[in-house]
Amino acid sequence: MAKVFLDTNYFIDFAERRKDSNLTQLEDHPLFISPLSIHVLAYIYKYKLPNKKLEGFIAHFTQIPLDRNIVDKAVSGPTIDFEDNVQLHSATEGECDFFLTQDQDLLKLRYFGKTEIVARLK
Repeated sequence: MAKVFLDTNYFIDFAERRKDSNLTQLEDHPLFISPLSIHVLAYIYKYKLPNKKLEGFIAHFTQIPLDRNIVDKAVSGPTIDFEDNVQLHSATEGECDFFLTQDQDLLKLRYFGKTEIVARLK
């Protein structure tokens, strides 16, 4: 079983059940996210809280704590986008094997540390 980190775009696709999201390919893997992804999802879709659906959904993920260490690393790169950097550093902090994203710029990196950046699991 591979440890799989979901970038915010992938996490939102799952939460909103978009056509490109495929939960079945991930059901046997431990899934990880940054709490920042929950914030972005709730903000974009204006979730009213408390929200049992959201609570139930995020229970399926291990959240990598967003702490000073990750923030300090994120402001230094590797990209020019703070949110992307938080996601990447969170994945390495969680020792994830794969980083799932639809972000073409991140996919070009191919790896961040030991974490492979992919659009789909093989």
